[in-house]
Amino acid sequence: MKKIEAILRPAKLHDTIKALHSIGVTAFTVNQVVGRGQQKDTSGIYRGQNYKVSLHPKVKLEIIISNYMVDRTVEAIVKSAQTGEAGDGKIFISTVEQAINIRTGLTDETIDELQPAREDA
Repeated sequence: MKKIEAILRPAKLHDTIKALHSIGVTAFTVNQVVGRGQQKDTSGIYRGQNYKVSLHPKVKLEIIISNYMVDRTVEAIVKSAQTGEAGDGKIFISTVEQAINIRTGLTDETIDELQPAREDA
């Protein structure tokens, strides 16, 4: 299993979820976050006061997926979230050693509905 963490623009979340659904990925977690990358600071005036924004609002999408779905999932995220401008975000992929189903207390071997049928079953 792999964990995909994608940091992206909030405006691209809907398109990204739509792209994930189109490839059969329906289980994920979304968090609103702020962060700093290569995107430049912005500044402005609010009620006569100057302000500077150095942490930009982003959305963090976390997906635990079967190994065979990683490339397809990353491709869907990139195609749906990319604008070509600085600040589009990043994708991080890491290995998940184990998943435990809280309801049953058992190790979850079928992390997603797309798990291929086992030959020995």
